[in-house]
Order: sequence, then structure tokens, then C-alpha cells
Amino acid sequence: MAKPRIGVIGTGAIGGFYGVMLARAGYDVHFLLRSEYEAVKQNGITIDSMVHGELNLNPAQAYDDAAQMPACDWLLVGAKSTSNAALAPLIAKAAAPGARVVLLQNGLGNEDQLRDELPADLHLIGGLCYVCLYRKGPGVVVHQDNGMIDLAYHSGGADAQAQEQIIAEGAAMFREASLRAREQDNLDSARWQKLVWNAPFNGASVVLNAGTHALLANPASRQLIRDLMQEVVDAAEACGHPMPEALADKLLMGTQMIPDYLPSMHQDWQHKRPMELDNLYGEALRRAEQAGRPMPRIAALRDMLQFIQDGYQ
Repeated sequence: MAKPRIGVIGTGAIGGFYGVMLARAGYDVHFLLRSEYEAVKQNGITIDSMVHGELNLNPAQAYDDAAQMPACDWLLVGAKSTSNAALAPLIAKAAAPGARVVLLQNGLGNEDQLRDELPADLHLIGGLCYVCLYRKGPGVVVHQDNGMIDLAYHSGGADAQAQEQIIAEGAAMFREASLRAREQDNLDSARWQKLVWNAPFNGASVVLNAGTHALLANPASRQLIRDLMQEVVDAAEACGHPMPEALADKLLMGTQMIPDYLPSMHQDWQHKRPMELDNLYGEALRRAEQAGRPMPRIAALRDMLQFIQDGYQ
């Protein structure tokens, strides 16, 4: 049986890493790029990985126009949620009929925003990436740790059995690429659980201009991170999504074991790119308020980040 064709929409750090890993596993992978198109066309994509060593995909099947891509059975959307308004036409151009579209994005509500803009036959899937990496330069990604991905079905008309099969196929695809993959039953619960780490560390890294090791080494910032985490846990449970026991403490311990890391929001801030404030904070704050469990610390963090972003020159 022929392997499915894969397209990557938004070939930054996330899209580049997962696309290269899948290409190394023998999949036919096609990359859509904007500003880095010429560099990738000439030099391919390089992953400088502390886990897998240096990986170089050259030539890479690179495009600067989605209409020129072949019809893809799976689409991995690595573009940030700040660009979601422009994504639907690109996805529609690159997708084969009945394609599986995996949103590799942070935050809540991303799939809801895109669903009505996509053809009804496309299967929309949430992809939650647990990976430490960053873009070093055009077509160059530094991979520090992990790479696990969670997959959960959102919408597309499949019945329960077909949904399970689609998610199982996707997980098997990533496992064949030497990546851990988990099949999740509830997308909202999975996104809330990831938010417990993402919301505190992303925002605090910008406001305090510090990586994970410094944030955990200082008693005051460590307590701040823990308080922010617990606030997200309490809000998630108020919204009907039970979280694992002692999740905040487990995440703090796990973070101490990975290399020092500057989260993606810190990278956006350094390069004066829009930060994912609504999807990472705004949607969660709205849902928590509606559930009667507001998050005042998270709201204060979001407001500080908004101030910083508004001051971009």
C-alpha cells in the first residue's frame, strides 16, 4: 500500500521538524514556504538535533504557491494561530478530497475558527506538539528535546469508528518517523492540559526575559509559574476537563530535566512578531469566566504581554 502524500503549510520550526522526520521515514512530503522559499529551494531543510544528530533534507520539495502543490492526503499546519485568517484558502488548494488536516498549534479554539472556512469533506484534527525547538535561520531548525505529538479528531463527518481509524493512522505515521504519538479521545481536554505548561512559561519567558532554567531556579519565579499553572488546572476542571493529579508539580519536575529552553512566544517577541495572545490566553480566559472560575493571574500576564506587543517599533 502506497504511503500517503503529506503537505506542510507553514514550514517554520514545527513544520520543518515534523516534515523532515516524515520525509526521512520515506513519506512524500511537500513544503509550502513564504520568505524562506529561496533558501530552502537552494539548500534544503536542516535539523540540528540534540536527539537525532544533524539531519539535512536536500533537495526539499518546496513551493511558494499552494496552488502548485500536488493534492495531499495529510496536511500539517505549522503556521502560528495569528495567521489563521489566511490559512483556509491555502489548505483548500493543497488538500486532496477527504484530506486529514492537522493543526500543530498552541491554545484553544483554533479548530473552531477554521472549520466553517474549510471544505466540508476535510477531516480537521488537533495536533499537540511536545517539543523543544527553534528556528536558527532560513531553513535551519535547532531541535533540543522530545518531539511527541498528541492527535485528536475535531470534525469532518466521520463516525466514531472512522474517527478512531483516522487518528490511529496518523499516530502510526508519526511513530514510523521515530516519534512518540498518542491518540486522544477529547481534543478540548488535551488542549487544556497542554495549556497548563504553555500559558505560564510562554508569557513569563517574555515578561521576565528568561528561559526555563532561570525561571525555575529562582524561588519567586518558580512559585509564580506554579501558581499560574494551578490557575489553569482549576479553570480546566471548572470547564469539565479533569486534569491529572498534581499536574503542576509534575510539569515543574519534568521541565527541570529538559535543556534550558526559550518558548516560542519568546522567539516571537525577540523578532517583534505578533504573539499568540488570543488563542493562548484570550479564549481560555473567556471560557474560565463563563464557567465561574476566572483566572486573574493569567489575565494579568496577558495584559502585560499586550502592553509589550503594543510597544513594538
